Amino acid sequence: MEPLIFVAGLALIGAVAWDVFQTIVVPRPTPGRFRLAIVLTRVGWRGWRAVGRRAGGGLARDRLLGMFAPALVVVLLATWLVVLVAGYGLVLWSIRGQLRPEPTDLGTTAYFAGTSVLTLGFGDVVAVGPLARLVSLTAAAAGLGTVALVITYLFSLFGSYQRREILVVALQARAGAPPSAVALLEKHARLGIVAELPSLFREWERWSAEVLDSHVAYPLLGFFRSSHDDLSWVSALGAMLDAASLVETTIEGVPPGQAHLMGLVGSHLVEDLSNFLSLGAHDGAAVDRAAFEEVRARLEAAGYSVRPVAAAWPAFEAAREPYAGRLQAMADYWATPASAWSGRSGLSPSLAHPDDEPARDPVLVDRRPGP
Repeated sequence: MEPLIFVAGLALIGAVAWDVFQTIVVPRPTPGRFRLAIVLTRVGWRGWRAVGRRAGGGLARDRLLGMFAPALVVVLLATWLVVLVAGYGLVLWSIRGQLRPEPTDLGTTAYFAGTSVLTLGFGDVVAVGPLARLVSLTAAAAGLGTVALVITYLFSLFGSYQRREILVVALQARAGAPPSAVALLEKHARLGIVAELPSLFREWERWSAEVLDSHVAYPLLGFFRSSHDDLSWVSALGAMLDAASLVETTIEGVPPGQAHLMGLVGSHLVEDLSNFLSLGAHDGAAVDRAAFEEVRARLEAAGYSVRPVAAAWPAFEAAREPYAGRLQAMADYWATPASAWSGRSGLSPSLAHPDDEPARDPVLVDRRPGP
């Protein structure tokens, strides 16, 4: 036996086992910035997003960026299997005297390790010693286990993604695409269903709690994009948070309690995800007073009873402060439609009306480094 080669092989196998365990099995954020999954996600997204920036705008770019998350799952599986083969190949090379015929090069032991990990078992190389047989069996178990866990992981990701998108797609009918807080409130007034707003906020409170739990446990979910044009879970969350802030601070006659609770859970979601991504607040998400007064006038014209500007404006500023900048930073990081929302001069993107002229496409560059 060659101890150094044996230990090097075990280190590779252990690195894959730990990475799979932390990525798939542990349902919470895990430490370590140098695991395979974290490095591949961080480096891969930066490169993929740079390519997306050169792919033009609109639908073509969004489709390209939307392929990243599914492709990354496949790349992770392939990477884990390749590293497992390399690790078991080194272990078997260190004990090659227990193989028949005895390999004369590392490539042969890597080939035997590959047939073991993938459970092919051609039989042209056979383990005859007890340790080699044990290594061969554990290689087969590791390969099968990794593939099974990734398949389970994929189903879990798709299930969470589909549950997330139901309310996002449904919001389009109420708030337009991209969704707008003002359009949402105006449509409810126009259709005479203002009384449904507390129920809507309750639904989005539960949605925020579920997204918080699933996206912090499995951060790759954040990279899955909506399959519908001009829709994004980030932009939908921003529209609902702004609508909740307006109901809580500016509009009278609508019970503010459920809007307040939705704002708390939604802000918690934004804070936790932006902290995980190491993103700071974006400076361009603030709303000036003139823009707020214009929105207030539109709401009053829609039939809402509104508070005086002197009382509503500082309360609205305070309500938006915990989430607005962080949410815009998340939109920039994931290159979602949120950064492309536009409106009349001074309007925050999430307060913009969907009928306004579109702004330039978002710049697909990090404001701060991601994980």
